[in-house]
Amino acid sequence: MKTELGFQISGILEVMDVQKGYHCAYRIHYHLVLPVKYRKALLVEKIVKSIKEIALAIQERYALKIEQIGCDIDHIHLLCSSHPKYSPGKLVRLFKSITARELFKQFPSLKKELWGGEFWTDEYFIATVGEEVNWSVVEEYIRKQGKTPEQVQLRLI
Repeated sequence: MKTELGFQISGILEVMDVQKGYHCAYRIHYHLVLPVKYRKALLVEKIVKSIKEIALAIQERYALKIEQIGCDIDHIHLLCSSHPKYSPGKLVRLFKSITARELFKQFPSLKKELWGGEFWTDEYFIATVGEEVNWSVVEEYIRKQGKTPEQVQLRLI
């Protein structure tokens, strides 16, 4: 398909690994950081495993793709792509509300640790991620979350 300016759109979309919706084509990536309420050290192995399973269900239900999840003991990093119909704030609300609800169902003892009834803080960090320059840097950073410096081998460029 050619535009008025003569560009070949379909070729560009294939090369750029663009995702397609019903009425749009897009390539949007976000880096999200979500801290646990009161910065409690609750992201132990069984909780993290459950969060990853819940994330897969969220990914299937909504038009988004979670490319990487990295957890430290008191916060989580997500690298994800989403349909433009979801604002960044909406993505955060979706992920926080669904994971919190499911975690409280699976682990009722969490309510004793988090007396306010919320798993995540109200605060969060979100940034867009470009694929050409800083994508691999952010992906590697997320992959290394929760590891001690001895477990991480630095790579000199």
